[in-house]
Amino acid sequence: MKLTISKENLINGLQAVQNIVGSRSTLPVLSNVLLRAEGEHLELTTTDLDISIVSVVPAKVSKNGAATVPVKKFFGIIREMPAPEVEIAFDDRNVCHLQCGASYYKINGLGAEEFPPLPKFAEVRKVELPQEKVKGMIRKTSYASSADEARYILNGLFFSLKEHKMTTVATDGRRLAMAEEEVEIPTESQADFIVPSKAINELNRLMQSSGQVEIKSSQNQAMFTLIDEKKDTVVIISKLIEGTYPNYRQVLQPIEGDNKKRISLSREEFLQALRRAEFMTSDKANSVKLQFGNNTLSITANSPDVGEGQEAIAINYQDAEIAVAFNPVYLMDPLKALDNDEVFFELVDELSPGVIRINGPFLYVIMPMRTN
Repeated sequence: MKLTISKENLINGLQAVQNIVGSRSTLPVLSNVLLRAEGEHLELTTTDLDISIVSVVPAKVSKNGAATVPVKKFFGIIREMPAPEVEIAFDDRNVCHLQCGASYYKINGLGAEEFPPLPKFAEVRKVELPQEKVKGMIRKTSYASSADEARYILNGLFFSLKEHKMTTVATDGRRLAMAEEEVEIPTESQADFIVPSKAINELNRLMQSSGQVEIKSSQNQAMFTLIDEKKDTVVIISKLIEGTYPNYRQVLQPIEGDNKKRISLSREEFLQALRRAEFMTSDKANSVKLQFGNNTLSITANSPDVGEGQEAIAINYQDAEIAVAFNPVYLMDPLKALDNDEVFFELVDELSPGVIRINGPFLYVIMPMRTN
């Protein structure tokens, strides 16, 4: 294999794939990136056996071939190279020869045949959407997924592609975030699946505000192909979490009652007040009290070992006074993920869940905390 490639293109390709590679892998080849040169492209692939990422970048290939090289060392050297173009060649012993300006390096690699094969997608379940739309849905919901390994079914983001809608849902049992978008979904492409959080983090990192994403799913794998405006591609293939996701529609039914109070709030003002109040919480007292009454929202945080803080926000509210406590981090998460100026806070009483909505297909449900 022999090729010449711009340092910028090579760095872009390596940055896309190197994140999932662990430093201590039981299989040496899993610390490597598979380089496959053909035609006018270099394909870079990494895997941890649960997630695989493939990035295709332009290159001038003079000899087709494939081999693997330790990705962290390779990326570190390329990043520090002095010239804008890099020459890469592999010999018969899978030794990588790097030439860039006056710099020359040899890196010991492994054969391409040792690299695990990527899963094949024969299924026709396929949907294409703008990357910006999917990235926005992931950003609005993924923070609410659980990190508790005992509840593995909640350790990811639920995708539902049904009835001309794409829905993403995440919950950890104490809060639930849901976003929806209208999408044209062919009947044969309808599907429900749960993508693990690690793959969702990679999607969030790699998706752009332009270009398309093609989503394919099988019984136990999902493939996201990101195509940018220059037609460069990045592919993320992930194993799916097996099992049936909880019936989130059941959770949403009780909050659709008529006796709820709905208060309009400035998202940024509410977020800043919560940020300040959170400094007065502790591990033992990690709640803030929201008190709605007489056109004012009072936010109080009180922790015996830290101190006390109070914030007041002017609101349009003339209903009966109501006070309810929440975990401030859980309140701030959706406010950070949204970019709307106005949010709506809904609640029924001190013991019912609070709901955050926007003028759009988004919903966030948060359970209150009991206070003494």
